[in-house]
Amino acid sequence: MEGVQLGARFSLATNRLSYCGPENAEPLLYRAITRNLDLEAAGETLLKFEALAPYLHAIAHKHGLKPLDYRVVEAYWIGNPLLDAFNREDFKDILMALVRRGLPRRLAERMIDRLPSHPLPHHAFHVCFVGVGNVTGHVETTVQNMESCRPAGATVDAIEGEHLWLSKPSLRADRGVILLGDPERVRVHYDPLVLPNLRKGARVALHWGWPAVEMDEGQARALEHYSRVSLEMANESLPR
Repeated sequence: MEGVQLGARFSLATNRLSYCGPENAEPLLYRAITRNLDLEAAGETLLKFEALAPYLHAIAHKHGLKPLDYRVVEAYWIGNPLLDAFNREDFKDILMALVRRGLPRRLAERMIDRLPSHPLPHHAFHVCFVGVGNVTGHVETTVQNMESCRPAGATVDAIEGEHLWLSKPSLRADRGVILLGDPERVRVHYDPLVLPNLRKGARVALHWGWPAVEMDEGQARALEHYSRVSLEMANESLPR
């Protein structure tokens, strides 16, 4: 899988819902995923997603890579060691880049004032710290929407036609802190062309209720780790 295809897998749902990215980019992204076609055009489209591109550019610049290098895309959506070198100054630059994409400047300035000690350019941190819809204005930042938007790891319990039964924890708020609850069983629709040869016990990552990618065990552990750190850092920044 190339970085373009990994990015397309996570971006497909948000474009389908008209939350982010160029209008009607979904068919292009779908062809890249399922038929390995139009990868260059799909990559150009991904870099027009308002809240995505600044993170990919920042991770790539930090490590001398291209924004759609697989490792860069994996770092943002799943997590890998490319995230570990980032500091508060780096994240200030990301926030200013998000301002140019639609994040209100006053909101960005307040975020800069309360940046945690180790902000991560990971989508889970973006969701919990920057907010689900604060860049595009298309989605309200609620705990339910944060849960939908975060890249959520899940285990396949059963497959029923084009539906999956999954075991996954969900975000909840408890006395002003965002936590992951105990695993629960949920039923979601999936596309066998996007996730062929899926089996019971497989580990998948969801975005807006859409099973985007099957992960290997290393990726599943990485997503769990960087999601936990993202929550810790987001909670560190909350006003007390």
